[in-house]
Amino acid sequence: MAEKARFISRPGETVTAFALGPLEAAYYPGAVTRGADNVDYKFVNGFVDVGELPCRTALRADIATRTVALKDDFEIVSTNLPGFNRRLEFSGFWHRPTRLQRWVRTRLVPPAAGAYPFRLSTCGGVHVWVDGELAAAFEPYTRNVAQETEIVLDLADGGCEVVMLVEEMAERDTNYFVELTFLGDGDLAAVIPGAADQQALDTLMALARAVRPAKVVFGEGDVVELVFDTPAGSDVTVSAAVHQSVHMRHLPPLYEMMVTLAAGQDRVPLGLPESLPDGYHELELVFSLGESRIDRVIDFALLRDEQPLKLSGDLATRKKAGLDYLAEHGEQRMGRVLARLARGLPLDEASFAALEDTLLAIDDRRDCSDFVMVPLLWVYGAHRDALPPELIARIEAAILGYRYWMDEPGNDAMWFWSENHVLCFHVSALIAGRLFSDAVFPNAGLTGAEHAALAEKRLSRWFDAIEDHGLAEWNSAAYYPIDFIGLLALQRFAGETLKRRAEGVLDRLFTMIALHTINGVAAGTMGRAYDKELRAGPLSELAPFATIAFGTGWLNRGVAALPMFCAGDYVPPEGLCEYVAPSPGRAVSAHYIQGYNKAAQLALYKTAAMQLSASIDAEPGRKGHQQHLADVQAAGHPMARVWVNHPGADDPWGSDRPSYWAGNGIMPRVGQYQNVCLMLSELGENPRLAFTHAYAPISVFDEHIAGEDWLVLRSGGGFVMLKATGPIESVSEGPGAGLEHRVTGRRTGFAMMVGDLAATTLAKVADIARAATLRLQDDPLALVFERPAAPLLKLDYHDGLFVDGTHHPFPTGSHLPEISGLAAVLPKPEKD
Repeated sequence: MAEKARFISRPGETVTAFALGPLEAAYYPGAVTRGADNVDYKFVNGFVDVGELPCRTALRADIATRTVALKDDFEIVSTNLPGFNRRLEFSGFWHRPTRLQRWVRTRLVPPAAGAYPFRLSTCGGVHVWVDGELAAAFEPYTRNVAQETEIVLDLADGGCEVVMLVEEMAERDTNYFVELTFLGDGDLAAVIPGAADQQALDTLMALARAVRPAKVVFGEGDVVELVFDTPAGSDVTVSAAVHQSVHMRHLPPLYEMMVTLAAGQDRVPLGLPESLPDGYHELELVFSLGESRIDRVIDFALLRDEQPLKLSGDLATRKKAGLDYLAEHGEQRMGRVLARLARGLPLDEASFAALEDTLLAIDDRRDCSDFVMVPLLWVYGAHRDALPPELIARIEAAILGYRYWMDEPGNDAMWFWSENHVLCFHVSALIAGRLFSDAVFPNAGLTGAEHAALAEKRLSRWFDAIEDHGLAEWNSAAYYPIDFIGLLALQRFAGETLKRRAEGVLDRLFTMIALHTINGVAAGTMGRAYDKELRAGPLSELAPFATIAFGTGWLNRGVAALPMFCAGDYVPPEGLCEYVAPSPGRAVSAHYIQGYNKAAQLALYKTAAMQLSASIDAEPGRKGHQQHLADVQAAGHPMARVWVNHPGADDPWGSDRPSYWAGNGIMPRVGQYQNVCLMLSELGENPRLAFTHAYAPISVFDEHIAGEDWLVLRSGGGFVMLKATGPIESVSEGPGAGLEHRVTGRRTGFAMMVGDLAATTLAKVADIARAATLRLQDDPLALVFERPAAPLLKLDYHDGLFVDGTHHPFPTGSHLPEISGLAAVLPKPEKD
């Protein structure tokens, strides 16, 4: 008989080896109530005073009186094993208020019989039974804010069966997990119940821990292939599903298949159907061996043509080309319907499916339904005559019955509080009110005219905030397209005052996009970023805006707002192409401030070959959110991107905010001087992850040279140099293989320098890196960077940047970019 699988947790380590029951999810809205309008129009990322939604109030009332009975016969559908997360994690996104629960079990075998302490952490609720007896219950239910307590479990000498019920109340993005940390002495073993043996689970654990795409990006003629660190010890069945984007996740996967990873093989092809569109795709994997299975979710990029399009003609011509593309290839969402109608095309089967899904989202009041309400109103207002009468009636009912703000009756989980949602809700209320000025909107009891008047006042406050403070979600490839939904609709449907203000903000956005776009890739630092925008810039929804506006780049399926740009008459300011593509031998430099209370002081240095940007003085030492603070993008390859951060979560493929790659667990001090960016991290006494790391995918660069504490890379005619305060460990296994470069320590520093190679070589840049010194200075804490024949740079953790001993404060307080062209690209090339 095969040996049962045992997984050891030592003092201070977590228990993560569990057999998992199915995830049970039930719609749970609570009572209809009117929320309090607590939006103050001071937008700060990572903090929102939401209050408690009706679903959570109802849940608290239920758990106060319920009795939870042990369910000891639940079906085992998967296994969670140690390897990539210290938590037992089920986090995700639910568009409606959803009550979640999952039963899990393991057998805990202590070194000797006794009472053993554990630390239990969760956001939701956890019940723990030991050999059938309830041992602990912890139910904080604090939305997305972890709470912890200490519990004691009495464990017998031969071990005890431990069952947990893990629950949560999902309100859109939801941190759903339990973290069980062993605080006792000796080695604690977790034994997975069932027929799984040690060898089978070890095989699956190794595969799930190491799995990654074979390439940073797959192109035309490629087959999507997965690679692993070591060959499989047995034949393993791999089930794979490519899912729709987050707003389409309720629809069937784009692609499904099942293959066998043969014993002795360390890679497996998944194929690539022609119907799979370009994109940064979520890939759900299930590894099965006998009766054991492990789930894993990773991502991969598909870009069939790595060379950007060159769209000819004037802006109007490019807009028509964009509409034609979106009408044919756009995602099955409301924007595709608008694209077809704007081009005079009939509604096809996919259009009617998109309309049906849009109406369901609005009627169900799904989170993010405000994003599709605006294009629905555009279609109704501009193309009503092209719609069938029965569909018009349904659209009118959906518009009149919607909940347009938090102080109207509702029990949904729609998100009203962030910069982009506030805009879209107010724009929806304004346009709907103007279209139906005499009708009564039954949910609020207001006429359309009253709705529109109230929306105008609220929009005035939104514009006041943005015009005075800039954007909290600055330069965000995820959220600029959402801002465009509201702004372009206002430019099309609002009165003269709001139209003029919308055009003013649109001008700002396109100016910032031009500054941070290089060879068609919209990059740069961001107020809010996700992995998909950082790791696949040309595939973001923002990238096609640059393509249409400036003539170079990529088009993709994203239809959140691009059809509005293409169908409308808004024209970006003249002269922006000079910022997009500086002439050879010159550079563009820009400085400006964005966000409430000067949240982001933004610096940019850009040549024809390289782009470096940074967000300065972003509250160092504070817990981060989704702020992306230092960024390099090369013109030579769309995926040739480099950044440095402190990981905010354990799992390289996780979706936390901050995640492993997007945002910072602990915010660094940042400074930028011309073509050099410095980052100094102070992680505190007991950081969850005691290292910082650089993302630099070696395979997409043309050339690289590495030293002990430096790395230089070439892409096309430009270079980026990384210098660190300690040895750089380039990761060679697992999800970070070939792209992750770590520096260990509670205090670390990085210098990033970019430049052109017109009259030099990468070898000479390597000589500069080798000769340079980057050191930490104590009392006061500072990062000091010295190079031959260059200014001495010091980044003081408290006082900021010094250049040759002189304090170098941020040069402007303006929210509008102060832009200059430097006489020559820095650094000057060395002569032989």
